[in-house]
Amino acid sequence: MIFSSITFLYYFLPIVLIIYFVTPMPNGSMRWRNFVILASSIIFYAWAEPVFVLIMIGQCVSSWALALLIDKYRERSFSKYIMILSISIDLGVLALFKYADFFISNINIAFGADIGLLRLVLPIGISFYTFQILSYTVDLYRGKIKVNRNLLDFATYVSMFPPLLAGPIVRYCDIEEALLSRKHGISDFAIGIRRFAIGLGKKVLIADVLGQLITVYRYSSENSVLFTWMYLVAFVLKLYFDFSGYSDMAIGLGRMFGFKFLENFNYPHISKSMSEFWTRWHISLVTWFRDFVYIPLGGNRVSVPRSVLNMLVIWFLIGFWHGASWNFIAWGIYYFLILMLERFVLSKYLDRIPNILRHMYVWFVLISTGVFFDAASMAEIGQTLGRMFGFGAQGLAGPESLYYLRSFMIPILIGLIGGTPIPKRLAEKAFKRFKFLEPVAIAVLIIVVTGFLVTGSFNPFVYFRF
Repeated sequence: MIFSSITFLYYFLPIVLIIYFVTPMPNGSMRWRNFVILASSIIFYAWAEPVFVLIMIGQCVSSWALALLIDKYRERSFSKYIMILSISIDLGVLALFKYADFFISNINIAFGADIGLLRLVLPIGISFYTFQILSYTVDLYRGKIKVNRNLLDFATYVSMFPPLLAGPIVRYCDIEEALLSRKHGISDFAIGIRRFAIGLGKKVLIADVLGQLITVYRYSSENSVLFTWMYLVAFVLKLYFDFSGYSDMAIGLGRMFGFKFLENFNYPHISKSMSEFWTRWHISLVTWFRDFVYIPLGGNRVSVPRSVLNMLVIWFLIGFWHGASWNFIAWGIYYFLILMLERFVLSKYLDRIPNILRHMYVWFVLISTGVFFDAASMAEIGQTLGRMFGFGAQGLAGPESLYYLRSFMIPILIGLIGGTPIPKRLAEKAFKRFKFLEPVAIAVLIIVVTGFLVTGSFNPFVYFRF
């Protein structure tokens, strides 16, 4: 089940919300309402993958129990080894399902072996909820949070369905108090609905429409320069509206239930450098790696060569986190090289050139990294990069590319403008002047999205494979 589906929008979510708000809160306790969230989250996850619910529950129980031991033996060095054991179990489960076949395949190639692949299906969202568990374990060991002695509350944190499948990665320290006591008000619920509707519109009306152009390119026999650039621009936009749309929906749903999740995107496409871009894109992932890997490695407090090595490690891991494939590793290394080039060479020049050129530079990098991100193989990366500049391409343009340029020009322009703060500012001015417009606009948006979903104008969410 996904958020942009009729089943979720008109059956699952209304039923869960009704049950949640009629559930009593004796003495202000969130215990029973947390149980509603936990039960609904298990049903939500089991809708498509009932077997994998057991894996998530198993990780919840083992991490919760080991956390109690970490807290119990906090004054002894023994607690460090318990923490390492807990981390090893969670990373081991992730590695088994996500990376086992990658390592086996490469061992077979490198040594001429014939080890059979496990061919395990990757549980949806395992990369996200595993990182949430790891943040709890490490922060507990560091003494930044208190141990949660109630398994129900801890399982609610790990499995709550709004951020379960594709983030944002919610840190326990950010919702620790809300798990025990949170306020529910009409204003918060209204904000949640608005945020959810905006994310739903971004996903269905922009990302899915642009996804049609990507599909057309993949099955087309024309590989002209124009068609290749159209495909890559569409892919960059689709990735943003897919992922930020899902994050908006997750944040909105959390707000409906009384949780305030941190922002995951801050208009990354208006960045003037790639260093700035990564302070605006997938914020929860970048800060997670910063706090739990980069800083423990020494961060920038070490020598320049060591800090460069630390950055290499981080970007290798970020690439590998996105997928068990060499193209994702290459994607991470490519970003590392770009960021190091900015740090040591380009920074002094970027500050001197016009903003329009800086934006063009950022977009060129995004388009070129899209080649790595969407490629099915390393060979395909080379082919697509070549076509961008005319090598191996069928001319500058062809009948298909010109036809689809006319057909998708408006969605692409909407995507380009929609990735800036301009629509939000215009909407805020209009809603401030005519307050009745906001609920009307939200209702119309939901109706239009429903029409798209009913007619089948819908593509699966790209980040589910992570």
